[in-house]
Amino acid sequence: MKQIKNIRNFSIIAHIDHGKSTLADRIIQFCGGLTDREMKEQVLDNMDLERERGITIKAQTVRLEYKSKDNKDFILNLMDTPGHVDFGYEVSRSLAACEGSVLVVDSTQGVEAQTLANVYQAIDVDNEILPVLNTIDLPSAEPEKVSEQIEEVIGLQAQNAPRISAKTGEGIETLLERIIDFIPSPIGNKDESLQALLIDSWYDSYLGVMILLRVRNGEIFKGQKIRFMSSKISYQVERVGIFSPQPKMAQSLGPGEIGFITASIKNSSDCKVGDTITDDRLPCSEPLPGFKPSTPVVFCGLFPLDSSEFNHLRDSLEKLSLNDSSFSFEAETSAALGFGYRCGFLGLLHMEIIRERLFREFNLELIATAPSVIYKVNLTKGVQKQLHNPADMPDVTNIESIEEPWIKATILTPDEYTGAVLSLCTDRRGIQIELRYTGSRTMIVYLLPLNEIVFDFYDRLKSITKGFASFDYAIEEYRKGDLVRVSILVNNESVDALAMIVHRDRAEIRGRSICIRLKELIPRQLFKIALQAAIGGKIIARETISALRKDVTAKCYGGDVTRKRKLLEKQKAGKKKMRQFGNVDIPQTAFFEALKITD
Repeated sequence: MKQIKNIRNFSIIAHIDHGKSTLADRIIQFCGGLTDREMKEQVLDNMDLERERGITIKAQTVRLEYKSKDNKDFILNLMDTPGHVDFGYEVSRSLAACEGSVLVVDSTQGVEAQTLANVYQAIDVDNEILPVLNTIDLPSAEPEKVSEQIEEVIGLQAQNAPRISAKTGEGIETLLERIIDFIPSPIGNKDESLQALLIDSWYDSYLGVMILLRVRNGEIFKGQKIRFMSSKISYQVERVGIFSPQPKMAQSLGPGEIGFITASIKNSSDCKVGDTITDDRLPCSEPLPGFKPSTPVVFCGLFPLDSSEFNHLRDSLEKLSLNDSSFSFEAETSAALGFGYRCGFLGLLHMEIIRERLFREFNLELIATAPSVIYKVNLTKGVQKQLHNPADMPDVTNIESIEEPWIKATILTPDEYTGAVLSLCTDRRGIQIELRYTGSRTMIVYLLPLNEIVFDFYDRLKSITKGFASFDYAIEEYRKGDLVRVSILVNNESVDALAMIVHRDRAEIRGRSICIRLKELIPRQLFKIALQAAIGGKIIARETISALRKDVTAKCYGGDVTRKRKLLEKQKAGKKKMRQFGNVDIPQTAFFEALKITD
């Protein structure tokens, strides 16, 4: 194996909002990837959604040329990664394709929860980690204090860490020199059989499936016949290119290089992220280690507002799964909402982003059911089954116990909010594991049930800490819990789309809040409508929507009171009969609003 001396592959990792995309912009600008006229903020963020929210959703790559101070030419392959916990899968893929990572830490905020999570991910794949202190141009910057914090909390040498300002461009050249000195060059052999790692793929309406890959050994070129090792399907390469950041055609890609190919691939299922691409005639002996499969943690049903859009929804989900392989979907039906899909996501933000992308990119208006997690139901027969959808819960008499997922949550917060955070975690059935003070900040580690997190935990945490707390979690284990299914009944008929699984202690609060919300949302009918929340056969909450009534006594001008009573009794009997046979039509918007419910 030979070292490719002039190539450096590195990813930029950090907590959300610590300046990864801005740093990528400055490096591109410094290396002349784009002219000043072509430059814009978040240049690597292609989606409108990313720009609007100021977050990175998809990891992006760019190839840059850099001449060092001692006049040597280098090729830099930079990968900008997302910061949010829900997109950790994107980060893990980027890290696997690189030899080193630039760890950006905001010198005004210090080490956050996601900083730690990303460091652990980088260590797992043997990446060299270069800490960098950003935002040193701000008056509130404390680089000395933050470098001590990095050494104390993470255990990385940070006294000589480059100090930069991604906004102004200060220290960028020093950083690039450190990258060249610190991050190892890739190892590979051009003469061996082709061995390339499939990092990402996406759908282009003109070119079909495009593939981003990192070549380990051998060479890939136009006209070459390649083979995907897991699916064993062969294709002929039509285009080879690099992103600099604009797509540029290239003759070939050699060891250590990152670029894209197209090969008239129409079937998205052929391109599995993490697969090894090799030469069809001279295949390599063994595939490269792929990525750990992503495990969805939050599930919800997606139903089209218009039932005729179901086929369009299926095609859209297939195209989207090519671009984002971290969510799963399978068909399901609902009595209330018709045909749709049960989708699994990495978190609530991930769920929101997928919904928004389906609306923007494929013009689909959807109703999402209440988010739920995977429960393990132990039946009396000695069988264990996984439960994704609360509506599928077996009869209580057949259930021995229910296990729910628990997470290990790491929260970093300023000292003054410690008490409020502890009470929030305790309120959500949390178990404290660790409490550690690092300077003016507290690191809190809790075990928490995941179903308490998926509703509004993150929003509540941000509001009680005025936005200063950071939160990261990982699935820890499954534990038995006193869980019940709360059914929502409208006019004595169960509505499966509104069913949910909650802890017995919180069942009444959650059931009542949904009934109150539905009372506001369902239009009044000519008969009384009962809204009930029930656990099995026991009603735990009730609200009544009163009937629209006609004034039947208006034409009575005197006479005995029995005349009025007779008319009212007749009306009452009619309402009763109507209620017996009447169907309550719940508008789709009511589902939409009711399912947004929080405590």
